Amino acid sequence: MKTVRLAVVIFLCKVFVCGFAEESSCTPGFESELLVFKVHRDDLHQGKRLGRVIFNACDGRTRTLFQSADRCFDVDTDGTVTLKRQVTLHEGHKVFSVDAWDSSGKKHTVSVRVERVHHHHEDHHMNTVMNISSPQMESPSDDLVLMFPKPSTGLKRAKRGWVIPPFNVPENSRGPFPEKLVQIKSDYSKEVTMQYKITGEGADLDPKGTFTIDRLTGNLFVTRPLDREKKASYRLMAYASGVDVNIRESPMEIIVNVLDQNDNKPVFTQNPFNGNVSEASVIGHEFMTVTATDADDPDTYNGIVSYAIVKQDPELPKPDLFIINSVTGGIRVNALGFDKEKWSRYTVLITATDLEGRGYGSTGTAVITVTDSNDNAPQAKRGWVIPPFNIVENSRGPFPEKMHQIRSDFSKEAQMQYSITGEGADLDPKGTFTIDRLSGNLFVTRPLDREKKASYRLLVRATAVGADIVETPMEIILSVMDQNDNKPVFTQSPFIGNVPEASVIGHEFMTVTATDADDPDTYNGVVSYAIVKQDPELPKPDLFIINPVTGGIRVNALGLDKETWPTYTLLITATDHEGRGFSSTGTAVITVTVSNDTAPDIGKSKKITYKVGSDPAGWLSVHQDTVTIKVKRPTDRESPFVKDGKYTAILLTVDDGTPPATATGTLVIDLEDLGFHSVCKDSSIGPIG
Repeated sequence: MKTVRLAVVIFLCKVFVCGFAEESSCTPGFESELLVFKVHRDDLHQGKRLGRVIFNACDGRTRTLFQSADRCFDVDTDGTVTLKRQVTLHEGHKVFSVDAWDSSGKKHTVSVRVERVHHHHEDHHMNTVMNISSPQMESPSDDLVLMFPKPSTGLKRAKRGWVIPPFNVPENSRGPFPEKLVQIKSDYSKEVTMQYKITGEGADLDPKGTFTIDRLTGNLFVTRPLDREKKASYRLMAYASGVDVNIRESPMEIIVNVLDQNDNKPVFTQNPFNGNVSEASVIGHEFMTVTATDADDPDTYNGIVSYAIVKQDPELPKPDLFIINSVTGGIRVNALGFDKEKWSRYTVLITATDLEGRGYGSTGTAVITVTDSNDNAPQAKRGWVIPPFNIVENSRGPFPEKMHQIRSDFSKEAQMQYSITGEGADLDPKGTFTIDRLSGNLFVTRPLDREKKASYRLLVRATAVGADIVETPMEIILSVMDQNDNKPVFTQSPFIGNVPEASVIGHEFMTVTATDADDPDTYNGVVSYAIVKQDPELPKPDLFIINPVTGGIRVNALGLDKETWPTYTLLITATDHEGRGFSSTGTAVITVTVSNDTAPDIGKSKKITYKVGSDPAGWLSVHQDTVTIKVKRPTDRESPFVKDGKYTAILLTVDDGTPPATATGTLVIDLEDLGFHSVCKDSSIGPIG
């Protein structure tokens, strides 16, 4: 231990004494040219940690990529050297090299010597020893001793003494626990018995009990695995006092930094991403960006995401029409050949991978719509060249961001100058759009929000510089393309409903509704409903079913009993993008009422109303008085709800009794295959008797 302690003292002297001298430039490299680890032969087994190599990259990062020249040894990114398999040192020692690379890409190499010792002790005559790991200890940090700082007359310093540098503990350790981290020690321990205690975060403050200290030895332990994503550092105060002696050290602050492990996958901020590209776009034009986040440390490679395109569908006219910036996620045009009439939409499969593309990966998609370049559109009388004007909301810039170039045919003959007026120009929200006076380049200066304003109407004017040429003003409509950036919101919570205990299967007794601020004409704004949980789950866990399209809740099984289970609570989700997007939860509280067991009798009841009971695809509506059934949305013979060309729905009749009684009827619709998969919207089937 003398050798180790001497190394610590030398290290502290280097750190703190030099702090009072002139600062020198940092030179990347290992702390020594030779590292020696002494290990007992019984410890030369798989998984044994020998110690650490220390490499200073001079870029502030605490993790480094190491490469061992010997496949029997593995070096983790924190420098921990571990045996990958059992080793026999036939000559009593083994020497191999370890490489590391600094931020400029320069390789540095250190020699590592592993020596076998016959007893569990350390050689105090070793000349060059760094990071020596005591073989009987499980952690390489067992050799580190933190000494309480002592006053010094040779240097000017703060009254409280030296600041002890933080020490690092990797997250997600597998133990065994408690696991020793470091020994806290007072110089007075040479003369009297000292006792130690700690306070602070993880000791007597939450998360309490994470760190403990042995009262007499000063050994500091961690009692459980640490999670950097929950807490990246802990501040502890260590105290030392004499046992039965009036000796007391000034409290020493200890900072425990939790070193990041790559234990989180990147997560796309939305899926899919939607973008538009003009069929006349040039190579290099960037038209959209995908983004992903990683919960790991952004100052290490664990938290740095790299993007790649895996597949383009369809692969026509070329399989590499698009390219992605691996760092920013910006998608650009990579080849020519877009044709809106032949290939109007592309789906691009994208991966986001951490550790510079070598770690954990996630997949996402970008749906790219090819827009009309207007190559054959009729020109305005004075010869305007009019490009398409769709712009995606929530762009990350940089701003101002060029959208299009406006130009007049007269620009071939004279220098034209351009100006814009209208919404977002000289009208509120003012300054959203600007135009370069001479080039005609049209810019957007900030991110747009479709939910605040879905379109802008601008007027562009062009006049010749020094000539009597004036264009007729041209109207431009800028449509803001929707991104899925809003969650569905339930119109109320909880929803309150009543169901008679004698209700038949298929009886729809209430409806829940949710709205989504995104574009209702895209999947971003289409909400799908699902029941997550029924409480209580008696007498059956599936007493109720919900229409995923309309939110109508129906009876799905028999067994309702007001006396035994008078109330049910349903947990319901509303999810956009056909059930694959953002989601919100709500509740429906259902009260079981006394049943009106008598079915409707048209001859005796005052009023009979009709409604749809079961409509799995949400296609139908029925007039409550005339019983006219209408198709309210396009049907599809290929739908999973259609069996052998037949679609089955349940109709309900309800009387005006108290409580109301119900009866059911079955409606079977034959769908003909007409070569396309829908019928006209709001088609009428007609009344039934």
